[in-house]
Amino acid sequence: MITRRQAVKSVAAASVGAYFNFAKTERANLLFLCSDQHQTAASGCYGSNEARTPHIDEIASDGVRFDRAYCNAPVCVPSRGSIITGLHPCRHGAKILRDPLPNEARTVAHYFKDHGYVTGAIGKMHFVDETRRHGFDHRLYRDDHDKRLTRAEQQAFRDDQYAAYPADGGYATGLSGSASTLPERYFPDTFYAEESVAFLRENKDRPFCLWTSFYMPHTPLVPAKQYWDMYEGVTLSLPERSDRELLDGFEGHLIRARQRGWYDQKDDDLRDAIRGYYGNISQTDANVGRVFDTLRELGLDRNTVVVYTSDHGEMAGAHRTWTKHNMYEQSVSVPLIVRMPDRMEAGTGRTQLIEHADLLPTLTELCGLGSPSGIDGRSFAPMVQGGTYTPREHVYSEYYFCHGSFTVDNRYVGKPPILMVRTGKWKLNYLSWARSELYDLEADPGEFHNVIDDTGNAGIVKELTVVAERLYAG
Repeated sequence: MITRRQAVKSVAAASVGAYFNFAKTERANLLFLCSDQHQTAASGCYGSNEARTPHIDEIASDGVRFDRAYCNAPVCVPSRGSIITGLHPCRHGAKILRDPLPNEARTVAHYFKDHGYVTGAIGKMHFVDETRRHGFDHRLYRDDHDKRLTRAEQQAFRDDQYAAYPADGGYATGLSGSASTLPERYFPDTFYAEESVAFLRENKDRPFCLWTSFYMPHTPLVPAKQYWDMYEGVTLSLPERSDRELLDGFEGHLIRARQRGWYDQKDDDLRDAIRGYYGNISQTDANVGRVFDTLRELGLDRNTVVVYTSDHGEMAGAHRTWTKHNMYEQSVSVPLIVRMPDRMEAGTGRTQLIEHADLLPTLTELCGLGSPSGIDGRSFAPMVQGGTYTPREHVYSEYYFCHGSFTVDNRYVGKPPILMVRTGKWKLNYLSWARSELYDLEADPGEFHNVIDDTGNAGIVKELTVVAERLYAG
């Protein structure tokens, strides 16, 4: 005898299968909400008691939260390329910040457009050349935001955001946080949220695929004042930092942290920086809420798959470093939430390993378009629909050394990348030409002890190295 709850889920699963897989005249819409540099742990739905994300948390309460989702590159351009193509960076070709995604790349927009959807990309897609559309019919980006401001207002915003930073936006020295002196309308993300709302209203009677991509919580750590003030008087927790941090792994991470002034960041300065970062996160959350609330107001949530993720994480002082460009969990792990129209599996968490490249085939399948072939991603749609799913044994990520944003002197630019292979227990960060790293994530979840030289680990190192080299070879 099955319970009433099991019966309801069974009926729902059957109707979902019929609707999503077999309907010919009506398919689900897609609303994809992407932020930039959101550390997974800095969300209420992922356990934070400090970072305030009520709107993202609400989406998670109605959807499926993935606790072990990973980007395929801990830097913007290649990561976003993997999200929209389902390919690893070594295959889609945009490997570093300066590499544009090739024009011939087939993206999620092409798949949806081929099935009669109107497609929109609003915000920071990081195509390098943002005028490129890559299959999206409707495209708005930073230049469109700037056009609504006078030149004086544009300069005021730049001065406001970068007053506490050097000309390179804070990459060269220690980071700090502060409140903006300007109203929210000056921020590009406000414009992106408003234009996404307009897109939903204009296309409410058409099948749509809307990709809304926010700039925040990326540095500068200067949120609008109301979000900075949310953390007034709050004693924010500091990440655990070892006195021997970064000393037994790849030397480049230590060199970078010292060059940037992060390694010896004082506690008070670190708290101010985290306050600014959390303010940025809360401002992002508010914009997510503006778009999602409109979706519900229009009744479109009943026929729209909603996704929230970020292109990569943020170290936020962990391991005495900031930003990304490494394979630590804070950098390479990403928040990922999928909300189904019928709220199937609502409020559940999943610990299966997921890659960003898996999103494209999953979303096309959930929306009734089938799964494309010839890509690196594999669909996890059955897991979201409550069906049978064979989990991945590992996830994979690549980091190619970027000009100007790794070390100041670019000493590693042009060298082979760091290749990460992560299983449930182990993480190998493989370098063919320098000291690699191996972490036992069950015994050492903080990744403080590199056990690459332990003789008992030779077998797992060899096994994961083979996987890394095979995936890198494409």
